[in-house]
Amino acid sequence: MSRVLYGVSGEGSGHSSRALEMGRYLQSQGHEVHVVSYDRGLRNLSPYFTVSEVEGLHICSENNRVRPLKTVWHNLIRSRPAIRKLKALANLFDTFQPDVVLTDFEPSVAWMARWKGVPLISVDNQHRMRYMQIVSPWRLVFSRLVTSTVIRLMIPPPDAALATTYFFGPVKNNRTFLFPPILRKEVLSRQPTLDTHHLVYVTTHFDHLLTVLAQFPDQKFIVYGSNRSGQEGNLTFKGFSAEGFLADLESCQSVIGTAGFTLISESIYLGKPYLSLPMHGQFEQQLNALCLEELGFGINARQMSPRVLGEFLSALPEMRKRVEAYATEHHIDEPETANADICHKLEEQIELLSAPTTSGQKYLRR
Repeated sequence: MSRVLYGVSGEGSGHSSRALEMGRYLQSQGHEVHVVSYDRGLRNLSPYFTVSEVEGLHICSENNRVRPLKTVWHNLIRSRPAIRKLKALANLFDTFQPDVVLTDFEPSVAWMARWKGVPLISVDNQHRMRYMQIVSPWRLVFSRLVTSTVIRLMIPPPDAALATTYFFGPVKNNRTFLFPPILRKEVLSRQPTLDTHHLVYVTTHFDHLLTVLAQFPDQKFIVYGSNRSGQEGNLTFKGFSAEGFLADLESCQSVIGTAGFTLISESIYLGKPYLSLPMHGQFEQQLNALCLEELGFGINARQMSPRVLGEFLSALPEMRKRVEAYATEHHIDEPETANADICHKLEEQIELLSAPTTSGQKYLRR
C-alpha cells in the first residue's frame, strides 16, 4: 500500500467535500493518507485524517463580484506565515516520504511534489478548464485565458489529471480522465421530494437578489449565507447547518445560488433545476452557468431581475424532466456506484505512478 499526501484547497467547501470521499476510499483500501489544507479544508477534514496546515490563497468578493486588488492585498499581507508553513511542509515531505501526492487545487503541496520528484495526481474540477476542449463566448475569451494561466501557475502539470465535470467534451492529452462529479455520502443517501420552497444560497451579502425574491410573495424562499436569521415576508433566513441545508436541498422546488461547482453537482444529483448567479470576474463560475443552461437544467442569470426569475419559475417542470433524465443516463442516481469509476481510476494511477519501475520517471507534460 502507498503513502499518500493529499493537498486540499480550503477555499469554500467543495474541495474538502471531494477530498473527504476520495480520502475515505483510499483509507478503506489500506493506503496511508495525510492531508494538507487550511481554513474550511482544515476544519472539515481534521476529524477524519491526520491534517497539517498550510497558508492558503483566498478570493475576496463583494456583492457577487470578485475584487482582484483586495484579493492580492489580502494574500500579500499573509506572506510571512506562509513562508514558515512552507518550510514545515518541506519537513513533512522528508518525514512522511509520500509515494504519491494528490492535489485538489492546493498549490503548495503540488509544487513541493515537483521539487521533491514525487509523482503528482490532480483530483479536481479546475483541470477540465486546462485539459478539456471548451467552446466559450467571445465575451469570456480574456477571462478564460486568465483562468487558464492562473491554473498553470497554481498547479504544475500533473502526471495524471482526474477532472470532474457534468458537461463532457474531448480532452487534450492521454493523461486526462473525465468523470461525473464526486458526491459525498451525505448527499447520496438523500431521497429527493418536492416541498413548496426554493433554496437560496449566496456566499456574500447580496441585497439585490433579496429585493427581487421579495417581489414574488406567492413563492417561499429559504435563504442561506446572508448572515441573517428569521422571517421577512416570503423570505426565511437560516444560519448554516450541514444537516438543515441538506434537508432543505433534498425537498426544495429549485435552487438559486452562485454558480459553484459542488452545489450545482449536488442539485443535479437530486433532480433540482438551478438558477445560477455566476460571480463576475470568475470564469469557472461563468463556465458552470453556461454549461448548466446548455444542458437545459437551469438559467444563467448574468443579471438578476424579476423577469429572469419569472422565466425560471415558469420553466421549472421542463427543466426538472431534463435534469432527472441526465442523472439516470450517467448513473449518478445509483448511490452505491456513483463515485466508483473515479475511485478505481485513482487507485490505478497511484499503483502505476508509485511503482518502483516508474517512480521518478519524467513524463511529457504541457
